[in-house]
Parts: sequence; C-alpha cells; structure tokens
Amino acid sequence: MNNTSKHYDVAVVGGGIAGTTFAAILGNAGLRVALIERQPPATLEAPSHDVRTTAITFGSRRVLESAGIWAGMAAEACPIKDIRVADNHSPLFVHFDSREVGDDPLGSILENHVIRRALHRRLAELPSVTQIVPAAVAAIDTAGPLALVRLEDGREIAAELVVGADGKDSFVRKAVGIGAVGWEYGQQAIVTIMGHERPHDNVAVENFMPAGPFATLPMNDTPDGVHRSSIVWSEWDETAPLYAQMAKAPFEAELRRRTGDWLGEVWEIGPRFVYPLRLRHAKHYAAPRVALIADAAHVIHPIAGQGLNLGMRDIELLAELVIARRRQGFDLGDPAMLRQYEAKRRPDNFAFSAATDLLERLFSNDIPPVRLARRLGLGAVNRLPPLRRFFMRRAMGAV
Repeated sequence: MNNTSKHYDVAVVGGGIAGTTFAAILGNAGLRVALIERQPPATLEAPSHDVRTTAITFGSRRVLESAGIWAGMAAEACPIKDIRVADNHSPLFVHFDSREVGDDPLGSILENHVIRRALHRRLAELPSVTQIVPAAVAAIDTAGPLALVRLEDGREIAAELVVGADGKDSFVRKAVGIGAVGWEYGQQAIVTIMGHERPHDNVAVENFMPAGPFATLPMNDTPDGVHRSSIVWSEWDETAPLYAQMAKAPFEAELRRRTGDWLGEVWEIGPRFVYPLRLRHAKHYAAPRVALIADAAHVIHPIAGQGLNLGMRDIELLAELVIARRRQGFDLGDPAMLRQYEAKRRPDNFAFSAATDLLERLFSNDIPPVRLARRLGLGAVNRLPPLRRFFMRRAMGAV
C-alpha cells in the first residue's frame, strides 16, 4: 500500500442495484464507503440502457425503507395484488390473492432505471459514500493489513472489507480465487414492454410454455394513460433470436397469441432486449477481507422472479453484521464475521437455486406424464389455502 492510497471502511465493487443498495445502507449508518463502477450514473439511469423490470417483495421493500431508499421510488412502483400461474392451455392453475395474507401487496414492479435513479439520489445525500466512476478494477490484494483495490487508471483504494457486487461474471470472485458451479439453460429471455387495451388490475400472470415461462408483469400507466405490462418471455437458444429480430407486426401477433384476450388488444412499446439464462453458485461467499453478494454469489433462473430479492437478503444480513462490528470498534474484515455471513446465507440461496432449477426442468418440457403431474399439482395447490398462503408469504419474503 503506497502513501497515496485512500482508506475506506468498505469498498464496494459494482454499482448496479445490489451494490448501490449495500453502499446506501452502510452510508446511512455513517460508514466510509467507496463505490466503484465502470459506467457513470447517467448511463445506468437511462431507460434505453435496461428495459427490464424488477419485482420488489415485501421483505426487500423493508430493507429499502430502512435506508431511506424506498421513498424515492415508491410513487412509481406498481403493486402486485394477484398472481396467476398457468400451464399453457390447461384449465388448472394457481391463483395467489394478496388479500389472503393481509393488506400488503405480494410485491411491486419497478423499472430498473427508476430503481437506479432513486438509489443514486440517495447516495448523493450520504456524505460518507464516495462514488468512483467510471472506474474499473485491475487487481485486488488481500495480503496486507488492509485489502488493496487497484484500479486500471493506477489509483489505489484501501479498505477493511471489499464487497463484490459486480454481477454474474464477477471480477472480484475470480480475482480472489473463488470458483463457481452452474450451467446454461439453453434459453434466453426476451424482454420488452407491452401496451394493452384493458387495465391489468394489478395482476401478474406466469404462463408456462414448453420453451419456458411467459410472464406478464403489471406496470403503472404512462402519463397519458396507456396501460402497460412488462414481458419476460423465455425461449430456446435456437428460436429466441428469431423472435428478437422479428418485425413488429408478427411479433405483436405472437404477443396476442400468448397473452390471450384478457388484456384486449396488445402492442409493443419498448425496445427488445435478449439475455441468456443460466444458473451460477459461488463455491464460497467469502475470502480474506472479501465478501460476495447478489449475482456475484448466485444467479438463478428468473422463473420465480426472485433473483434480486435473494440478493437483498444477502445485503440485509451482511450490512447488519458490518454495521454492528463498526459500532463495536472491531475489524470489518474479521474472518469469523465472514464465516457467519456465509453460513447463514448459503443454505437459503442454495435451496432457492435448487427449487427454481427444479421448476424450470419440470415446466420447460412437454412430456405427457410430466405435463399431467404438474397440472394436477397446480390444481392441488389452488385447492389448499394453507399451502397457497405459505407460498405467498415465501414469495413476499415474509418467511
């Protein structure tokens, strides 16, 4: 470490939703945080940069509220009051009604650029958080008394703890020698925004097709009153590019075929983006003076819409541990704390990864015996209120 290194309590690598949320929570508690990100906030906030939406569960909303973040996005959140899960054209389905478990919605749908904008505004209010952008990490050295993060432009940042929040291909994870296991699903998600004639009434629909789930997620109307929903459409690698490049008229005809008539006439509003689908799970969540959160630690299939919400549980626990140690005056890179973080989060994330993988394999095929079994299963869950309520509470992050 040279004399020009800047010293922080925590260095967060990755300024996406997970990294900025973690930095904001620590900054809200007064910790000195360096947030390192390749792209400037203006790029990340641009609607054209990312048309995806995120389902924020009740549990994740509480995390955002505690750090003063939720207030900056609440007005643009569209509540999910009902979820309907169907298997293609089967008459058997599951209906999750939020009124069965209380007054809160099952979750809220927000556009990713809206979440990022609210996070960046909150960071600007926190004097102990320093955003280092645009900047890329060249190396991480944990051999000394502090972790040293070297940037490609030659700058050095010293911190007691480095947190990798830099996504599925995490540089931090690889730099400290943590391997990962997983596989590609052979599927891609086509994401766009759909306008429709009738209101969605805050209903989310997930319809399982042989190539993967087709999800219709409610969004707030545009200022001029156009009804909108986000579309997340899973397709095989071989066919996804055909739909992604399809002309507007036939693409809209395919949307109508898949959504049915409950929304009336439908049309495409937003640009189309395509994302490969995969499962990844880090072999460890921590190394000396390093911890991984969210996609840097685990990536799951979007079949249940819980990827970011799992990451929020990582963020909540690690932030609690770090803030408690700072208040007690202890080293933030303490190996015992990092082991505690991994021991508590790994089982939950592993179980959820396995569950979503099983669901994907169960529903993304058209084998007659499997198809019959899963349809009977959907019907059984729908007829058992206690089981239905358990699944709802689990999805809300209240369990």
